[in-house]
Amino acid sequence: MARGRADANPKKRLVTWIIVLVICFGCFYAYTRSHGSSALEYGSKSLRKFGSSYWRGDEDTADSSAKLDEDGDDGVILKSFPVCDDQHSELIPCLDRHLIYQTRLKLDLSVMEHYERHCPLPERCYNCLIPPPPGYKIPIKWPKSGDEVWKANIPHTHLAKEKSDQNWMIVKGDKIVFPGGGTHFHYGADKKEKERKKKKTPMLNFPNNILNNEGNLRTVFDVGCGVASFGGYLLSSDIISMSLAPNDVHQNQIQFALERGIPAYLGVLRTKRLPYPSRSFELAHCSRCRIDWLQRNGILLLELDRVLRPGGYFAYSSPEAYAQDEEDLRIWRAMSTLVERMCWKIAAKRNQTVIWVKPLTNDCYMQREPGTHPPMCKSDDDPDAVWGVPMDACITPYSSCENKSIKKSIVTLVLLFNERARGSGLAPWPARLTTPPPRLADLGYSDEMFLKDTELWQRRVENYWNLLGQHIESDTVRNLMCESFSIYPRTYDLLHAWTVFSDIERKECSIVDLLIEMDRILRPKGFIIIHDKRSIVELIKKYLGALHWESVATADSQLDSEQDEDNVVFIIQKKMWLTSESLKESE
Repeated sequence: MARGRADANPKKRLVTWIIVLVICFGCFYAYTRSHGSSALEYGSKSLRKFGSSYWRGDEDTADSSAKLDEDGDDGVILKSFPVCDDQHSELIPCLDRHLIYQTRLKLDLSVMEHYERHCPLPERCYNCLIPPPPGYKIPIKWPKSGDEVWKANIPHTHLAKEKSDQNWMIVKGDKIVFPGGGTHFHYGADKKEKERKKKKTPMLNFPNNILNNEGNLRTVFDVGCGVASFGGYLLSSDIISMSLAPNDVHQNQIQFALERGIPAYLGVLRTKRLPYPSRSFELAHCSRCRIDWLQRNGILLLELDRVLRPGGYFAYSSPEAYAQDEEDLRIWRAMSTLVERMCWKIAAKRNQTVIWVKPLTNDCYMQREPGTHPPMCKSDDDPDAVWGVPMDACITPYSSCENKSIKKSIVTLVLLFNERARGSGLAPWPARLTTPPPRLADLGYSDEMFLKDTELWQRRVENYWNLLGQHIESDTVRNLMCESFSIYPRTYDLLHAWTVFSDIERKECSIVDLLIEMDRILRPKGFIIIHDKRSIVELIKKYLGALHWESVATADSQLDSEQDEDNVVFIIQKKMWLTSESLKESE
C-alpha cells in the first residue's frame, strides 16, 4: 500500500464511527440509569468520579461536567458536580506546587516566591468537589481538639518522627496528640511559664505579672509557628494569636493547627505584604523561625514594624541572641544596629531571648540623621493597602493625615511627624470590642458611626443565632472564616457571606466558582450564613443538591438598615459524604 494513500470509502468509515459512538453512549446511559439518577449520592452510599483531570480547559473532561435537570418553575437546576480525585483531598488552589511546575512560572527561589500565592488562570481552575480523605471523621470538638485530633483527618505522621525530641506531636492509636512542645519549649510553653512564675522573674514586668497585661496585650503574630502550640497556650490568657507558617518541608503543620481549632494560616514573609493593615498586633513572636531578618536591607523586619502597634513588642528567641560563636555574634551586632536605626529599644534580654519594643511616637524618627537607612516610607504610601502589595524596606510613620491627594509641604511633614500615635491608647480587652478606637478619624469614621455599626451587627448576629439555635450546641462552632487566607480544605465550621454574592454578580464573576470554593474550605456538618438579596438566595438554592448542602432556615432580614432592604438570611448545612474509594479503605 502506498504511503499517504487516501481512504477508499470515507462515507462507510464515517457511518461505522457513528454506530460505535451510539453504542458507547447507550451503554453509558444504561449504566447510569441502573446505578441511580445522580452521579453523587449522600451518606454512606458511594460517589462515582468522572476521570482524573478537572481543568476546565481540558478537552477530554466532558464526563466531568456538571449535570443539569429541569426545574418545573423557571428553567434548569444543577443536579451534580463531579468529585475530584482522592489525590486532591488537600488541594489549595493558590498554593499548588504542581501548578507552578506545570505552568513553569518564573519565580525567584532565593526569596522563596514559590511559597507565596500563585492562583491558577480561569481555564486552570478545578471545577470539582474536594473529597475528604479515607476514614474521615467529624472533627473533635473544642476545647478537647486543642490536645488531640483524628489521625484519619490528617493522615501525616512524619512530624511526629522528625520532631520527636521536641514533642510537637505524638501518634496514639487513631489519634494524634499535642503535648505542647516546640522548637524552643520542648516540654510546652505552659511548663516554661510555670517555671518563670516560680522564679518570679518575668521578662516583661507587667502589673501583677498578668501575661495579657490586664487586657492591653490581646493580638499576637506568631511567625514560623510549627503546629501552633504557642498560640494555643496563649488562648488561656485571653490572648489571640495568628500563627503563620509556609507549606514547606514541615508540610501540614498549619493543617494540624486548624484541625485543633487554633487560628493559623498558610503564608510566608517574603516579597508581598502580610494580609493585615498597619498597627494590627501588640506582639510579634519568632522562636527559632529560621528567618534571615537582615536580608534585603531588613525588609522582613520592617514588615513586622508595619503591622506592630505603637509600643508593640517583638520577642525573638534564637542562638544569635546570646552569640555563642563568631557568626552568631556578627548577626547579633547587625540586627542590633538595624533595630536601633528603626528606633526599637530592648525591653528585656535573657539567655537566647530578646524582646524589643517599638516607639510610641514619631519623635525618634525625627531625630535621625538625614540619609539614615532604612528610610521613612514615601508620603503617598498607604500602609493599609496589603492584598498583593510588594513589601518596601522603609519605616511607616504614625499619621492621621489620610488625604493622599494633598501634596505635602515641608510644614505638613513637620506636623505629620509631630502627630502622636493614634494606634496606641486602645481600650483593654474586652472593652475594646465596643469602645471606639483612637484611629477611627484616620480611617474617615466617627465614633457615632462606629457605635451605630456595632449595634447593627449585634442585632444581626442575634438574629443569626436565633435561626441556628436548635441546630447547634455550645461546642458546634469553633473555626470561623473572617479573612480570605490561603487555607486547607475542611477548615471552617462556619462561613458568613454578607452581600458577597451580590458583589460577585456585580463584578460579573462566577458565583459557581465561589460556591465550589466555599464547599472546599467548609467542614462536613459545617454551616453557611448567606445574607443577600432574595434573587441571589433563590439562585443559590438551585445548587444545594449538587453541592450536598441542605437548607436549614430562611428568614427576611430585619429592616434595621437601608442595606438590608429586600435582603434574606439563608442558613445552609453541608452534608457528610465519602467517595467509594474512601469507604473501601475505611472499612
